Amino acid sequence: QWEHIHYQVPEDKQDADFPRLEENLDALIKRYPERAEPLVWKAIVLSTHAGAKGGLSALSMVRQARDLLEKAEKIDPDTLNGSIFTTLGSLYYRVPGWPLGYGDDKKAETFLKKALQIDPDGIDANYFYGDFLYRKGHYSEALSVLEKAMHAPSRPSRPLADEGRRKEIQAVIAKIKDKT
Repeated sequence: QWEHIHYQVPEDKQDADFPRLEENLDALIKRYPERAEPLVWKAIVLSTHAGAKGGLSALSMVRQARDLLEKAEKIDPDTLNGSIFTTLGSLYYRVPGWPLGYGDDKKAETFLKKALQIDPDGIDANYFYGDFLYRKGHYSEALSVLEKAMHAPSRPSRPLADEGRRKEIQAVIAKIKDKT
């Protein structure tokens, strides 16, 4: 459902679709309180929803996402191929810093590198680390990491996500090439 909303629903319509998915995930969290996966997916949905929503109203969503990921880490830090650390890292570099948010580039880099330790060839871990490097102005290193992400093995159960992520990777690569 997340893949469909994020990659196929126009961004201006996503705000209406994400709450239903969040409710479904709340039910899964209640049903499986000892499992990390529903917590991670709820955090991913909240962070994506916050990105689509934008503005100050999204800050409570990204705080909740961070808290869910920290809870999931205590249950099973390696779940979903390092998605906890990929998502935490992306939150820390995308969320504004104090006094508005909790953004922190050092924490972001630590989490993103931890995700790469768990899933060194994964599309998501490499994409988010490459995007982080791009945003920090490390263009040649970012390009190398993003090229690795482009050639990451496909996930048979997630073709829509892989296709959408590759488009995101291509967009960042194009931005880098415009700057260099």
